[in-house]
Amino acid sequence: MEAFLAALVGVTALAAVLGGLLWLAARVRRRGAGAAVMGPFEEIWHPAGHRARIEVRVQQERAVSMPSPGDRLR
Repeated sequence: MEAFLAALVGVTALAAVLGGLLWLAARVRRRGAGAAVMGPFEEIWHPAGHRARIEVRVQQERAVSMPSPGDRLR
């Protein structure tokens, strides 16, 4: 019985840790914080990917132009 309880506690702890990591991964993806952490490593081992990420960031930061008051609506 003790071996069963020890195994159950171990499996429960492992499930809790994995669940916490999944939650953390989803949170980092939503906030976009992963790029800041992995940026230096990506720059070293995958320079083309790093340049692409910079280009995506620049495009996201560009402001959408507003129509002039005299422009027609499409």
